[in-house]
This record gives sequence, structure tokens and C-alpha cells, in this order.
Amino acid sequence: MTIIQSIILGFIQGVGEFLPISSSGHLIAVPQLLGWADHGLVFDIALHWGTLAAVMIYFWQDWILLIRSGWRGTGTRDGKMFWFLIVAAIPGAIAGYLLDNIAETYFRNVGLVGSSLIIMGMIMYLCDRYGRQDVNFKQITFWQSLWIGFSQALAIIPGVSRSGSTISCARILGLDRESAARFSFLLSTPIIFGSAIVPLKKLFQQGLTIPLVNFAAGMLTAAILGLLCIRFFLQYLKKSDLVIFVWYRFVFGVILLLFYYTR
Repeated sequence: MTIIQSIILGFIQGVGEFLPISSSGHLIAVPQLLGWADHGLVFDIALHWGTLAAVMIYFWQDWILLIRSGWRGTGTRDGKMFWFLIVAAIPGAIAGYLLDNIAETYFRNVGLVGSSLIIMGMIMYLCDRYGRQDVNFKQITFWQSLWIGFSQALAIIPGVSRSGSTISCARILGLDRESAARFSFLLSTPIIFGSAIVPLKKLFQQGLTIPLVNFAAGMLTAAILGLLCIRFFLQYLKKSDLVIFVWYRFVFGVILLLFYYTR
């Protein structure tokens, strides 16, 4: 892996993790389209540490308040929200644990990525187009957060997108776009943390198989782009809908399906 490839993959992770276009799908598809070798587990960990840093830096004040309030119980709105987020993260954690081997083998398929991009794009459009906007972030209920958590579990399929599935579910449950994205990003924090922590045992067994400079370049790029994308997306959703991302998913999905069936 060259330093340029590391930066490009870091860019893909940072952008795709928080925009509803699927980072995992792009990290599978782009190297195959460009004829690159598989970047492997170690580099995946580096990229996840980068996006974890981005979401923690952007929401550090929120998390301090949530953790402090949650530690004291559920007597305050922030205390309830902390436990809502913890409970909502459980379905995704279970899906990741049970389907880890399948995700690392059978799911790494460009045809599956292309199909998932298109199908989830249709779902995103319908949920965003017909979803109400009468629930803000502070009004989210336990059951709404749990349903959003179940939708996050679908992101184990590359091409679905964690932010795409959770925002779509939140929109159909009545959340406004900005609140849906904010809850989605906060909910992604424990899942990204798990994605970065759980494979460390394999990392220690395998050793560092890529140059340290490549490792650092990918992680730093993912962190910077992730931070910028969180800020951009939250501002964007104050005035705009998801249709531009739906069109992107359709176009890229068709390209991947053509590649898969004609190569």
C-alpha cells in the first residue's frame, strides 16, 4: 500500500462514515475498481480510530454531559438520553458479533454493495420524502431510539450505510432531519468504538503489517474528513433533503453492478 492509497482510503472512510453513502461499501468497492490489493484488518482498525476521534472531538461536550447525567440515573432528560443511546447500540453490537465472519467474507462483494446502495437509496428517499418533522432531538422516546438502534444493525451489510439506515428510520418515526442526523452520529460512537477495539486482539497476533506512516496517514485523513463531514452534514440538513445522496447511491450502485457483471 502506498501513502497515496492510504490517504485516499482515509478520505473514503472519513466521508462515508458520516454521509449516508456507506464507508464499508466504498472501502470494498473502490480498491477493486482500481485494482488495489486488500488493505487488510490492521488498516481497517486505523481508519475506525480516525472516525472515532472525529465523532468524539465534535461531540465531546455532549458526551461529557450525557455520561455525567447518565451516571446519576434517568431523572433528567440527558440522563435518559444516555441510556437510550446505550440500549440502542446493543442491536448493532449483537449483529456485528454474530455476523463478523460473514461480513469479512461473503459480504465483501461488489455486486452486493451495488445492490445495497440502490435499494437503501430508495428507502432513504421514501423515508425522507414522507417522514414527518414534528419530533426534535430532546423529544426522542425510548422506543424511537430502540427502533433506530435496530436499523443500525442493518449496516453490517456493506452499501446500506450506518447513517443512512439510522437517519431513514428516524425520519419515518417523525424526527426532523437535523435531529435524526445528530442522534445517528451520537449512536455511532459506541459502535465505532467497538469496531476499533474488538479486532485489537487479532492486530497483536498479526503484528503491524503496513508501514507506520501509512497507518498514521490513513487515520489522520479519516479523522479530519470525518470532522468536516459531521459539521457539513448537520448544517446541510437544516435547509436541504437527502435527494443528492440518493442520486449518488443510484449512480455509483449502477456502476458497481456493471463492473460486477461484466468483468
